[in-house]
Amino acid sequence: MSGFLSGRARRLTASRYVATLATCLAVTGLVVLMAPMIGVGLAGTDRHFEWLGVGAFASDHPLHGILWIRIPRVLASALVGGALAGAGCALQALLRNPLAEPFTLGISSGSSLAAVIAIRLGIEGVFGVAGVGGAALVGAVVTLVLVWRLAVVGSHLPPATLVLAGVTLSMFCSATSVLIQYTSDFSEVSRMLRWMMGGFDSIRLSVVGYAALPILGGLGVLVIYARELNALAAGPEVAASLGVNVGRTQIAVFAVASALVGAAIAVAGPIGFIGLIVPHALRAIIGPDHRLLIPASVLGGAVLLTLCDTLARTITFPGQLPTGALTAALGGPFFVLILVGNKRRAALWGRG
Repeated sequence: MSGFLSGRARRLTASRYVATLATCLAVTGLVVLMAPMIGVGLAGTDRHFEWLGVGAFASDHPLHGILWIRIPRVLASALVGGALAGAGCALQALLRNPLAEPFTLGISSGSSLAAVIAIRLGIEGVFGVAGVGGAALVGAVVTLVLVWRLAVVGSHLPPATLVLAGVTLSMFCSATSVLIQYTSDFSEVSRMLRWMMGGFDSIRLSVVGYAALPILGGLGVLVIYARELNALAAGPEVAASLGVNVGRTQIAVFAVASALVGAAIAVAGPIGFIGLIVPHALRAIIGPDHRLLIPASVLGGAVLLTLCDTLARTITFPGQLPTGALTAALGGPFFVLILVGNKRRAALWGRG
C-alpha cells in the first residue's frame, strides 16, 4: 500500500462499517440541524449569541425570515463540502498522493478563470449568478480535458505527470485571471473578487435543488468505485493484477471527481482545502479502506464546511467573512504539515 495511506489497515467488518457510518451520519445531522439556529444578535452596539429555537419555524415567529435565509446556505455548504471532500478522497487514491485535491490539480483555477471571463463579458448581467455558475462548470470540464491531454502517456496516466500538468494549468489560469481583472472596471473587479473568495451569502434554495441531483449522483458513482480505488491506491500494476480495468477506472473517477468540483464551484465559488483536510484526517482515524473512507469523507466534508460557514457569518457580524478565505486559512497550515511529514518519511527511506 502506498506510503501516504497511514491509517491502520484494520479489517473492515460489517459492524465497524455500520457503526462508523452511523456515527458520521448522526454528527452530520446534528450539525446541519443546529447550524441554522446559531447566530449573533445586536442590542444597540452590543453583540450577543442568539439561538433561534424550533419556534422560529412558525410562520408568525419574528425570526422566521432569518431562519429561512440561513437554511439554504447550510444545505448548500453541506452539499458542497461533501462534493469537495469526496472528490479529494478519490483523487488522492487515484494519484497515490496525499497532496492531491481540486486546487492542486488546476480544476478549481480553471473554473475560476471561466467565471471571471463570464463576469468580464457581461454574462452575469444577462443570466445572473446562474450564468457565472454555468461558466464555472464549463471551465472545470475544459480544464479536465486539457490536464488529461497534457498528462496522459499512451494509455497510461502517470500520477506525477498529472499533478505537474494540473499545477502548470493552475498557474496559467491564475495569471490569466489577474490579467483580466487588470483590464476590468472597478465594479467588475469587485464582483470577480467577491466570487473568487467563495461563499454562501447569496445562495438560494432553488440553486441547492438544481445542484443536489448531479452532486449526489456523482458521489454515488465514487462509492461504487470504492473497491477499484482500494486497488489503485496500491499502484496500477497491483490493480491490474487484481482484475481492475485501470484505464477505464482512471478516466471514470477523474471525470466524476472533476464534475463534482465544477458543480461545487458553480454553487459557491472556489472553496479550498476541504478536499485535502477531510480525507487525510479521516484516513488516519478510520483507515484507508475507501468503501468506508469515501462516504465518511463526504459526511465529514459536509460537517467541516457547514461549521466553517457558520463561523464565517458569525465571527464578524454584522459583516461576513468569505467562507473560502476561512477554509484557506485552515488548509494552508494543514498542507504544510502534510508536506513536512512526507519529507520526514522520505528522509527515513533515504537512510535505508
